[in-house]
Amino acid sequence: MRAIVVHGGAGAKASDDEAPRRACAQALALGWEILVGGGSALDAVVRAVVHLEDAPSLNAGLGACLNEGGLVELDAAVMDGSGRRAGAVALIRRMRNPVLAARAVMDEGRHVFLAGDAAESFAEKRGLTMVDPATLVTAERRASWEKRGATPQHAARSDGAEGAGTVGAVALDAASHLAAATSTGGIAGKRAGRIGDSPLIGAGTLADDRAGAVSATGDGEAIIRATVASTIVTLLRDGIDPERAAAEALRELTLVGGHGGVIVVDRFGRLAAVYSAPHMTWAGRRG
Repeated sequence: MRAIVVHGGAGAKASDDEAPRRACAQALALGWEILVGGGSALDAVVRAVVHLEDAPSLNAGLGACLNEGGLVELDAAVMDGSGRRAGAVALIRRMRNPVLAARAVMDEGRHVFLAGDAAESFAEKRGLTMVDPATLVTAERRASWEKRGATPQHAARSDGAEGAGTVGAVALDAASHLAAATSTGGIAGKRAGRIGDSPLIGAGTLADDRAGAVSATGDGEAIIRATVASTIVTLLRDGIDPERAAAEALRELTLVGGHGGVIVVDRFGRLAAVYSAPHMTWAGRRG
């Protein structure tokens, strides 16, 4: 059995733009191609997320939302359910594909989480491409930042549509290994230095071959406090199916005042995409 699910974020409303749905469909196809070719779940989720980071209609990599200072700061994580290896980066300003930096952290194995200039320096030494931070800012994001006023009191939550667009992928490969990856620009107008749930193992990202893999999106601070991904994987390990496990975790999220969505694949290849936000863009396939 092989399976993969991708998401393009949960938000206040469905976009009228077909671009996010098209990006998810293309990312799904790229990940599925790796799986049916005998590749690993880890390679599949990273490839899918790289494609989503390159999609300017989403909030990751190119076209990510801007913080209160008008800059892009990116977070990402990957996790391999085999041995529960993980890598994460945060506060990335000079990379279009921070998920590749997270993968490099995991592959080196010395640490799990690097942030800021040190994370970029590590990635550059590993041969990953650095870019001018200005090239990550689209005209649409700049216009939204200017309209909002670029001040903390106008940040993030008053602009729910722009807060959406975090991307992620979960997969099961033919060798029964699971993996998850998540990448985000965070919430619009956030404080410089804010880190959300996406790069936090057990909150926004988690994979364990004994149970399943999860990628979350939504109200980051609430997802952290509700330990959403960890809650789901624990329920999967207890024999709860992915749909019910995801729904229970989102009920817990509501109790701490948050909304969002999750994608899940369990060790049997069963899929779920569940959200308490009004909308989530996603696509999945198994077989």
